[in-house]
Amino acid sequence: MNTDPAQQAINEALQGNWQKALDLNKKILKDDPKDIEALNRLAKAYVELGQVASAQKTAQSVLKIDPFNSIAEKCLDKWKGLKKVEKHKPCSATGGSFIEEPGKTKIVSLLNLGSDKVLAKLDSGDEVKLNPHGHRISALTLEGKYVGRLPDDIGSRIKRLLLLGKEYSTLIKSVDKKEVRVFIREIKSSGNAIRLTSFSTEKIEYISFTPPELVHKKEEMIATPSDEDSE
Repeated sequence: MNTDPAQQAINEALQGNWQKALDLNKKILKDDPKDIEALNRLAKAYVELGQVASAQKTAQSVLKIDPFNSIAEKCLDKWKGLKKVEKHKPCSATGGSFIEEPGKTKIVSLLNLGSDKVLAKLDSGDEVKLNPHGHRISALTLEGKYVGRLPDDIGSRIKRLLLLGKEYSTLIKSVDKKEVRVFIREIKSSGNAIRLTSFSTEKIEYISFTPPELVHKKEEMIATPSDEDSE
């Protein structure tokens, strides 16, 4: 069964095969030069291959057809001032990479963001590494470039759990110049950390009208502050 050309281009991009994705989108555009979705995918493929000027030109072509296209606008703003970016390695994220698991995953907005040039090279699904230092934890690219830092409450808890034997993977969930959100997942637990949860599983906002004594067990209500997360 033949796959739709647009879906083929998407599949190649998801696997990090950017040259194949570029070629497929160009083929689509030969039949329909005003296919906005194909143009946006083509611009993305160009920038992933380090061809920033071609990516910017393609995004500008989108805006000539659709002056209010938010994808093209965001891309041009993100790539502003860039002359060249490194070719990206294939993204390791899959469709299930962002599936949330109570107690083991958390989406966090980073503080004190890094430079625009560093952020411009990041995309959803890119892996970053957690770097504990002092009382804080920073998020760095795999090349060691600073992206931002975790909020103090989450950072201090993760730092303690790392020392006790837990390990985490961290992926970029979303990124722009004003906000970077990361998806943190517990991937391993050993030693004294096995019985500890990484993140709070409480969803009080959905049951705020219910008296606490009907929601929590007695032993949960008398938990020590050190065992609870500050959300």
